[in-house]
Amino acid sequence: MRDMFLSMAVISAVAGVVYIFVPHDENANPVKTVDYRVELLTARRAAPYPVVAPDGLTEKWKPTSVSYDRKAGNSWHLGFLDPEGKYVAVEQSTSPAKKYVTEVSQDARNTGRTKQVAGETWQHWEGSKYDALVRHDKGSTTVVTGSASPERLAEMAAALKTS
Repeated sequence: MRDMFLSMAVISAVAGVVYIFVPHDENANPVKTVDYRVELLTARRAAPYPVVAPDGLTEKWKPTSVSYDRKAGNSWHLGFLDPEGKYVAVEQSTSPAKKYVTEVSQDARNTGRTKQVAGETWQHWEGSKYDALVRHDKGSTTVVTGSASPERLAEMAAALKTS
């Protein structure tokens, strides 16, 4: 029993020394931004629909994730943190719309309402985790979703361009 307590004391002392002397910054932003230009060009060449990406957003919008998966319904994903640090994602796919929108919006449901954004009509979906703006185009579905405010989702939707 005595040896067990001595071992625990030594381990705790070593852990304390490591914690004190290893540099760390609790205030540092752990989110890393990504450059999505190469993936965007690749997706635009490969996708059977016009791939969208934002144009004209301020530098306060931080791109955090990007992917294109041809095998998963030609799915295009671009994730951002808005200026308030809330999540906004642009999702596009040729997958069946209802299942796809429910999946990428974390089970949001169609409210039956629409919203005009930059001359386009978007369906408004609401969920417990994410809200979404959804637009159906020829052969694909575009979703702007996330934990950000409806105004920020609309700001992202308005910034989407195909070239």
